[in-house]
Amino acid sequence: MLVRIAEIEVYQQYLEEYLAFANEVDRLSVEREPGVVCLFPMQSAENPLLIRILEIYASEEAYQSHLKTDLFQKYKQGTLHMVKDLKLPAMNPLDPEMMRMIFKKQR
Repeated sequence: MLVRIAEIEVYQQYLEEYLAFANEVDRLSVEREPGVVCLFPMQSAENPLLIRILEIYASEEAYQSHLKTDLFQKYKQGTLHMVKDLKLPAMNPLDPEMMRMIFKKQR
């Protein structure tokens, strides 16, 4: 699996519009793309302009495929002017087996 935490800072004047874009792409990507395991957007309680998205993909190939979808491209192109800062650090799970346990628990 490939895991990322997207770190996004949005310009104040675009916040509501950005949130609508993010919620749409995240929800529909998880529903429609088998390789997109999780796209979970969160907003900082202390600073609502800071958005974090927990991203989990079945593989690097699934991630690359997601980036090419019309839905993601609509989001990316539609929000470029709204984003003040973006970081996409890849993360290494400390306990890869824990993810299986988490998802098994949800069944």
